[in-house]
Amino acid sequence: MQLKIMPKKKHFSAGRVPLILFLCQMISALDVPLDSKLLGDLVQPPTITQQSPKDYIIDPRENIVIQCEAKGKPPPSFSWTRNGTHFDIDKDPLVTMKPGSGTLVINIMSEGKAETYEGVYQCTARNERGAAISNNIVVRPSRSPLWTKERLEPITLRNGQSLVLPCRPPIGLPPAIIFWMDNSFQRLPQSERVSQGLNGDLYFSNVLPEDTREDYICYARFNHTQTIQQKQPISLKVISAKPSKERPPTFLTPEGNESLKEELRGNVLSLECIAEGLPTPIIYWIKEDGTLPVNRTFYQNFKKTLQITQVSEADSGNYQCIAKNTLGAVHHTISVTVKAAPYWISAPQNLVLSPGENGTLICRANGNPKPRIGWLTNGVPVEIAPDDPSRKIDGDTIIFSNVQERSSAVYQCNASNEYGYLLANAFVNVLAEPPRILTSANILYQVIANRPALLDCAFFGSPLPTIEWFKGTKGSALHEDIYVLHDNGTLEIPVAQKDSTGTYTCVARNKLGMAKNEVHLEIKDPTRIIKQPEYAVVQRGSKVSFECKVKHDNTLIPTIMWLKDNGELPNDERFSVDKDHLVVTDVSDDDGGMYTCAANTTLDSVSASAVLRVVAPTPTPAPVYDVPNPPFDLELTNQLDKSVQLTWTPGDDNNSPITKFIIEYEDAMHEAGIWHHQAEVSGTQTTAQLTLSPYVNYSFRVMAENSIGRSVPSEASEQYLTKAAEPDQNPMTVEGLGTEPDNLVITWKPLNGFESNGPGLQYKVSWRQKDGDDEWTSVVVANVSKYIVSGTPTFVPYLIKVQALNDVGFAPEPAAVMGHSGEDLPMVAPGNVRVNVVNSTLAEVHWDPVPLKSVRGHLQGYRIYYWKAQSSSKRNRRHIEKKILTFQGNKTHGMLPGLQPYSHYVLNVRVVNGKGEGPASTDRGFHTPEGVPSAPSSLKIVNPTLDSLTLEWDPPSHPNGVLTEYTLRYQPINSTHELGPLVDLKIPANKTRWTLNHLNFSTRYKFYFYAQTSVGSGSQITEEAITTVDEVRAVNPRISNLTAAAAETYANISWEYEGPEHVKFYVEYGVAGTMASRQVDIATQGWFIGLMCAVALLILILLIVCFIRRNKGGKYPVKEKEDAHADPEIQPMKEDDGTFGEYSDAEDHKPLKKGSRTPSDRTVKKEDSDDSLVDYGEGVNGQFNEDGSFIGQYSGKKEKEPAEGNESSEAPSPVNAMNSFV
Repeated sequence: MQLKIMPKKKHFSAGRVPLILFLCQMISALDVPLDSKLLGDLVQPPTITQQSPKDYIIDPRENIVIQCEAKGKPPPSFSWTRNGTHFDIDKDPLVTMKPGSGTLVINIMSEGKAETYEGVYQCTARNERGAAISNNIVVRPSRSPLWTKERLEPITLRNGQSLVLPCRPPIGLPPAIIFWMDNSFQRLPQSERVSQGLNGDLYFSNVLPEDTREDYICYARFNHTQTIQQKQPISLKVISAKPSKERPPTFLTPEGNESLKEELRGNVLSLECIAEGLPTPIIYWIKEDGTLPVNRTFYQNFKKTLQITQVSEADSGNYQCIAKNTLGAVHHTISVTVKAAPYWISAPQNLVLSPGENGTLICRANGNPKPRIGWLTNGVPVEIAPDDPSRKIDGDTIIFSNVQERSSAVYQCNASNEYGYLLANAFVNVLAEPPRILTSANILYQVIANRPALLDCAFFGSPLPTIEWFKGTKGSALHEDIYVLHDNGTLEIPVAQKDSTGTYTCVARNKLGMAKNEVHLEIKDPTRIIKQPEYAVVQRGSKVSFECKVKHDNTLIPTIMWLKDNGELPNDERFSVDKDHLVVTDVSDDDGGMYTCAANTTLDSVSASAVLRVVAPTPTPAPVYDVPNPPFDLELTNQLDKSVQLTWTPGDDNNSPITKFIIEYEDAMHEAGIWHHQAEVSGTQTTAQLTLSPYVNYSFRVMAENSIGRSVPSEASEQYLTKAAEPDQNPMTVEGLGTEPDNLVITWKPLNGFESNGPGLQYKVSWRQKDGDDEWTSVVVANVSKYIVSGTPTFVPYLIKVQALNDVGFAPEPAAVMGHSGEDLPMVAPGNVRVNVVNSTLAEVHWDPVPLKSVRGHLQGYRIYYWKAQSSSKRNRRHIEKKILTFQGNKTHGMLPGLQPYSHYVLNVRVVNGKGEGPASTDRGFHTPEGVPSAPSSLKIVNPTLDSLTLEWDPPSHPNGVLTEYTLRYQPINSTHELGPLVDLKIPANKTRWTLNHLNFSTRYKFYFYAQTSVGSGSQITEEAITTVDEVRAVNPRISNLTAAAAETYANISWEYEGPEHVKFYVEYGVAGTMASRQVDIATQGWFIGLMCAVALLILILLIVCFIRRNKGGKYPVKEKEDAHADPEIQPMKEDDGTFGEYSDAEDHKPLKKGSRTPSDRTVKKEDSDDSLVDYGEGVNGQFNEDGSFIGQYSGKKEKEPAEGNESSEAPSPVNAMNSFV
């Protein structure tokens, strides 16, 4: 009896398919089971099992092997066709066929050429049941041709130009892999600027001088033949002269604005865009009307190549590559079409039928274009094959009805289009076979109780047999109310119980007979852990025991295994396992963790776990660790002039050995109360020999140190005064520098009391000219660190010495140091000043250096003063803003950056020393060329109507040249904020207003406006506006809850706003005691006109009365008296000439001029006056007092200058800037 144990971890239910399938019924067709005994008895048509690829590239240096393997019963015979005709291998001595196989071996190693055997081969495997055919195998030898001879001329380019180095490799089979290297076989570095295209060419977006080399070599590697061919080296020379002008990108490949690309389904789609430009362009990719697939999109070659893997028809569309640099962008659209060679939707499957049954062969394929379906039978087109009455062809389906044994055949389905083909063999095998049970007899199945039981009954028969199961010798058939009957004959008992034990019989029947087989089932008790290990907490060094008792089926033998943290137990003798226990002795911290008891039988397994926690044992009193106690009993012995011996007694070390002693001293004579480090000795010493200095009143103390820290100091020792001696060192940091042209100031760092070595410390100061023959002049001073020598010549080198001395004697002779007497201002201005204008904002200045003797001091450099020239009328009202640049050292040239284009500048050069500047050179003027203008000062939209808008603007504040024209670009914006087509409009330079007509009503437009000079376009200003809507009332804005909080130098103003969006706010204010009002055009108000008429009438009546009274009473005495004694303080001065003008009382009530005016177009105008408060202050440093007066510092060097020519003639008004918060 055979024993078969059921898998213990595989559970099946009635709705699941069993793991092992021996038989699967498809419609009415049969699959032949993979049983060696069964296959030995059944006849079967041929099936191709192995063949060479359709496109078969061979190595011409090796024998040609064309594979064709097939199976069938009886074994098939093989034949070949070549180029559509029979290939008789017996007639070619170089061609042999492997025994029992259709594989051809063509021996070209001994003789013959591979080219002789190029062609299309097809293999046929045939037996009495039919013929199967292989694919058309196209055999071609690989080729690796050489480059054609060519003469390559050297290439010379200017720095910044673009370049394409062609490769043009020879056409090989398969295509070569291209790469560029130098003569040393080192790959040439590639980057965003230099890269290799898909065609092998090397592209330079712009060349640099480092690109110069003579060995640009293109290599072609043919992997099939393992050969590498190389092109002639290309020589490139880049002239590092003035670089090419920067330029926007253009595409080197592909050409034009659009191109087409076709790719096959399943391949890798590669799209390439390589651009040239300066600076180097960056490439971006987008798909129009779609997004790039996330997981299939890859970028190569610095994003110049876009690759999409496993491409499908959904990837068709327009792809756009964008090349962009700082000067612009260029686009190229690649229209991608994805075609498809045929691919299977449903390939035909083998059919095993019994006589009289029906069946179908279905061959469904797709592709682009749609493939054509063709049928063959035994390798012959079905149209010319022998007729079969049981067969009917309906497009991609063959329908079989009432088949007979003669209907057996192999059918081929051929799906083809212009991009390829698919060929599938599927046989129809008509068999008449009685049932056979393939499962071995008397298998014993063992299953744990309450788990599923699966009893196998693999079978075969034609027609397909029916399966029934019985329990016992006289039982009835089992039904699916308790059991599950699977299509492959397996009987499943979902929950096996003890009463399920017994013998089961499987019976297979068809019209040709019956077969049966018996199997046996035993149900076993499950394995259980009845005493589980328990959580334990033990002290380090103690013992712990875990218990694990297992109960199991008596017929099963369990295996008990202990695990720690799901791994094996440590290989340590401290761990021991007996029948039911795990014991761990001398527990350590590493033993903590989870311990698992696992019980395994051949049918099941169980486990239980417990955690071991290791804790520290109850501690014993720990020793006290602390810093040492201080030493004591300090004693001085062996007292000499410059040394003394100190001894002491150590204090308690507090359970940490003393590592060293630190000795400190106090100088009670010079620095009482301050302790200094004297020496350190090891912790084992208690005596130290100390070196002393003269004339010091010493006291000593000692500190002990261990691993914990340092002790407190000991008590001080007795004092010890050493004898005086002459100084043993001189002052340090001796310097000689003059503060005036006729003096020399000598300074030094004085000695401290400790260094004096005795009483009466003094200094002997000596000096003489370095280059003269004078004797040393000396003076002795005390209690100072500086001595001034007067009457010296200007900036002359001196030798200086400072020597210390005291009542005992002199210090050693000091070394002399060099100093200089005082500097004076330079006498000579730099000559031959020349200016080279580099561009519109940069100029280079050259000058001849002054003689070093005329500098009269340390040469610190040269200083350039430069400013913009201006007319005499403007110069009277404005201070000139002079800029300064200093160039260190003995420079003879310098660069002036940040110049204003289209301006006239004046400069001079001065030499600088430590005293100051010398005289200025002769002023030198120069002109800067034109540049691009700044943005227009303002742009506003006025008078909107249904179909028109009027634009008003102010010219650029910095034209930087002569304006040639304005460019206006505008486009509509729809309700979804998408921009419409862009319209360009050129406007003459003398215009400041333009009306656009024929616009769409109720449409928002965006405007881009900029000015141009002959150099180019300036920065743009943008604005948006909406044409009005007919019969739609405007929403009036409303401001409420206006609050103000004033501080010392500013005020916070807040409000609430209701109304349209995209508005600007203006805040008006005035100084206390005055009134600032919003200026409105009241001349058109009705009440104002009436009031003015009434006033005019009253004035007319008063004039008539006065005239009458004058004629009656003579002169008006009061008026004459006023004329004779006019008060000059109430007569205002005229702005222009300083003379007194007429007094007008009406001026007192005018609103603030310009500052508080809020234009109706919501823009802030510049002041009409050329003067500005900012012009006389340090920029934003100007401030206002609380009474409105201006606070600022007048600067004579940083002044605003009036604009000249086409430049702006005004600066922003501080009143305007502070009165508006946009």
